[in-house]
Amino acid sequence: MNYKIEKISEDASFREFYRVQKNKKTSIIVFAKREKFKNLIVYCVVNNILNKYKILSPKLIKNYYKDNMIEITDLGDKSFYELIKNKKNKLSDYKNLIKIIFRLQKIKPKKIYYFGKNKIKFVKYSLGQLHKESDLFFEWYLKFIFKSKKLKKIKKILKRELNNIYKKIYFKNNYFTHRDFHASNIMFKNKKLGVIDSQDAIIGNPLYDVVSLIDDVRIKLPKSLQDTLFKYYAHKSKLQTKDESNLKNDFDILSVQRNLKILGIFVRLYKRDQKPNYLKYLPYTWLLIERRMKNPIFDKLNVLFKNHLPLKKLKKLQRI
Repeated sequence: MNYKIEKISEDASFREFYRVQKNKKTSIIVFAKREKFKNLIVYCVVNNILNKYKILSPKLIKNYYKDNMIEITDLGDKSFYELIKNKKNKLSDYKNLIKIIFRLQKIKPKKIYYFGKNKIKFVKYSLGQLHKESDLFFEWYLKFIFKSKKLKKIKKILKRELNNIYKKIYFKNNYFTHRDFHASNIMFKNKKLGVIDSQDAIIGNPLYDVVSLIDDVRIKLPKSLQDTLFKYYAHKSKLQTKDESNLKNDFDILSVQRNLKILGIFVRLYKRDQKPNYLKYLPYTWLLIERRMKNPIFDKLNVLFKNHLPLKKLKKLQRI
């Protein structure tokens, strides 16, 4: 049998991917440099759950965990991003992804899953987790562009208000959440959409994956399309609320939280991991944060940013 192995990509994690061709069939080798339990074992468990619920995901072919890798089925090399990036009318394609989110939210995870001798339990998003993620903005982004001795004090002031805002989130963390549901993590093969990169799945807010999709920093969607997609989700969802502003508030809060985290992650990738390519996404990330912070729920935070961290200074990293 003839074999051909080709490295296809790395990503923002500690993984490498290789496409293996055996005669006319292909498969993917996932090699985890670090965090291999999450990146290999948990990934397999989540994929099994998704496939059980008829959501196309990679299937395990062979477990080489002792050698820091697994072999999984190949969902091809065409992502949803590649499919729609040059399309003028993206609405129907994005609606199909929102339908996948609805299917994800129907998943009712068991308390514990087993993979060999390994136990896997999905945790719920918590207030502490929200802060842990948005803290990356303070720990990496701010520390890199500000050398001020007042940084510790500024962080404390802003975190206090972020805490007040996070406590206003309306919907409970009761929904299966992919946690990184964006255009590059959806594959298009044989006219079917498949989901990858699901190892960070958690039980979270129903709006989180909607935020990941609509406010995807990697692809600039017109505001009109973003608004239409949000309304489509709100109309089709079965979330119980007398006031639709609860939906919008949760969306905006989680968008700001997620994108503050992303600013920190992209600077960390640049500084720690020597991956400068992610810096190109900073301008649009800031645009999304500014757009969502027009919600009155952020009025006090806007004042605090203006007084302590003027936007002009915050955005200077974009010029690197």
